[in-house]
Amino acid sequence: MGCCFSRRGKPAQGGQQQKQQQQEAAAGEEKAPQYSWDQRAKIDPKDYTFSGLKDETVGRLPGKIAGQQFVIQDCENCKIYIFDNSATITIDDCVNCQIFLGPIKGSVFFRDCKDCKCIVACQQFRTRDCRKLEVFLCCATQPIIESSTGMKFGCFQYYYPELALQFKDAGLSIFNNTWSNIHDFTPVSGENNWGLLPENAVVQDYVPLPSSEELKAVRISTDATRSIIPVTRGQRQKNSDESCLAVFFAGDYTTANARKLIDEMTGKGFQLVQTKEVSMKAEDAHRVFQQCASEFIPLLEKGPVVALEFNGDGAVEGCRSTVNDVFSGTKVFVSESKASASQDVDNFYNFADMQMGM
Repeated sequence: MGCCFSRRGKPAQGGQQQKQQQQEAAAGEEKAPQYSWDQRAKIDPKDYTFSGLKDETVGRLPGKIAGQQFVIQDCENCKIYIFDNSATITIDDCVNCQIFLGPIKGSVFFRDCKDCKCIVACQQFRTRDCRKLEVFLCCATQPIIESSTGMKFGCFQYYYPELALQFKDAGLSIFNNTWSNIHDFTPVSGENNWGLLPENAVVQDYVPLPSSEELKAVRISTDATRSIIPVTRGQRQKNSDESCLAVFFAGDYTTANARKLIDEMTGKGFQLVQTKEVSMKAEDAHRVFQQCASEFIPLLEKGPVVALEFNGDGAVEGCRSTVNDVFSGTKVFVSESKASASQDVDNFYNFADMQMGM
C-alpha cells in the first residue's frame, strides 16, 4: 500500500509544482515595470483640428490644447477662437474667417487663405499665397510674407485672465513684438503687398467677441489699456522728432514697473513707439549706456533688461520726472537730454536687433 500511495503522491506533487509555477509567473507579470509614457492619455488628432467647417463658431477654451499642435483647414465664413497656448498652428485654404490664436511657441503658417481677419501671438509668422489678410499681430521675430497681397497689420491688443500665463508657457515675452517690421520675400517692383491697419482700428470690428455660450465664459477685453501686449506705434511715422529711451533692469517687479511707466507716459499724451526685452553683457552696456555703463553693469547679471521708447515733444523731461517721482528707489536708465536721446534709441535697438538676429 505504501507503494501505491507513493505512486499516487507523485502526480499530486507535480500538479502542485505546476500550480506554484503558474502563480509565480502571474506574480511576475503583475510586477512588470510601468513607464510614464504607458500612462499618458492618448491624443486624438480630431481634438486639435478644425476642418471643412462652414458658417460655424468654434473654439477651444483655456487648458484644452496645452502646448500641442493645431490645424485649421478648409474653413469658410467661420469664427474660430483658440484661447490657449500651442506649439505650432497651420491655417490652410480658409476663406472669409475671423480667427483668434493664443500664444504659439513656434510658428504660425497661413497658406492659400483669403479675406480673413485675425488676432495672432507667435514666435514666427509666415504667409504664402494669401490675399487680403488683416492681422493684429504679436510676433517675436520678423514676420514674413511670401507670394501674398493686400496684407494689413496692426498691433496685438487683447486680454483675458489666463493669457499672461499662456505667454509664459509659450516662452514669449510681452515686450518683444515686431508686428510692423514685415519682410516681403517676393516683392513686386512698384507695388506694396502689405501695409498697416488704421491707427484707430477697433479690434472687435475685425474679430468680434465669441457669441457661443461655451466661449463666452472667457472674460475678454480688447481695451488697449488692458492688453497683455503693450500697444506700440511700430513703424508708423513719429509725431515728434523727440524720443526718449528708458531701460528697466531685472528684478521682482520689472514687468510691473515697465507697465506702470507706460501707463504714466501714455496718460500724459506721449506715445509708446517700441519695446524690447533682451539680455546684455558688460561690453553691450558700454556701447549702449556709454559713460553711464559702470553704474548699470552689475545689474545685468540678474537677467534681461526691458527697454521702452517714448515719443513726443518733451518726452525726455516727462520721462525723467516720472521716473524720479514714481520709481525713486529703482535703478532706471533714462536718456539725459533730447540731444542724446536719439542716439540712445539707435544704440539700444541696433544692439537688440543684432542680438535677436533681426
